[in-house]
Amino acid sequence: MNTYLRKGYSKDWINQRLKSIEVRKELTEEWEERGMKRGKEYAILTDEITKAWSGFSTKEYKAYKDLKKESLRDNMNNLELVLNMLAEATTTEISKEKKPQTFDENKKVANQGGTIAGNTRKEIEVKTGKPVVTSKNIDHLKTKNYH
Repeated sequence: MNTYLRKGYSKDWINQRLKSIEVRKELTEEWEERGMKRGKEYAILTDEITKAWSGFSTKEYKAYKDLKKESLRDNMNNLELVLNMLAEATTTEISKEKKPQTFDENKKVANQGGTIAGNTRKEIEVKTGKPVVTSKNIDHLKTKNYH
C-alpha cells in the first residue's frame, strides 16, 4: 500500500488493486490445483481471459497503454481493474464447478470467465457511450480528477 501511495495513486485505486491481487491469487491457486504450469500456461490462460473481457490480447493492451515492462494492472483505472477482477473471479468459480482436467479445458473456462466480464464491459459502454478500456496509464491514474 505504501509503495502505491508513494507512487501517487489514490486510496480508492489502491484498495481496488489490493483486492485484485487477492482475486488473482485465488485464480492461480485454482490453476495449480488443476495441474496448470506456472509461466507459459498461466500466461496463455491470462491472455485468454484478457482477450475475452477487454477485446485486447495482453500484449495489445500493454501497447495500447504505451507500456514496455510496466505492470498492466498497475496501469488500469478502477473500472478496468473491476472488470479484470470479475473475469478472474468468474473463471475461478467456473473452474471450481467444472473441474477442468486438461490445458484446453482450462483455456475454455478462462474464455468463459472473461466473456462474462466482456459482456458487462459492452453493456457499460452502451450505457455510458464511451469505451471502458482506455489508453490512459499510470501518469493519468495519478491525477486527482481522473478518479
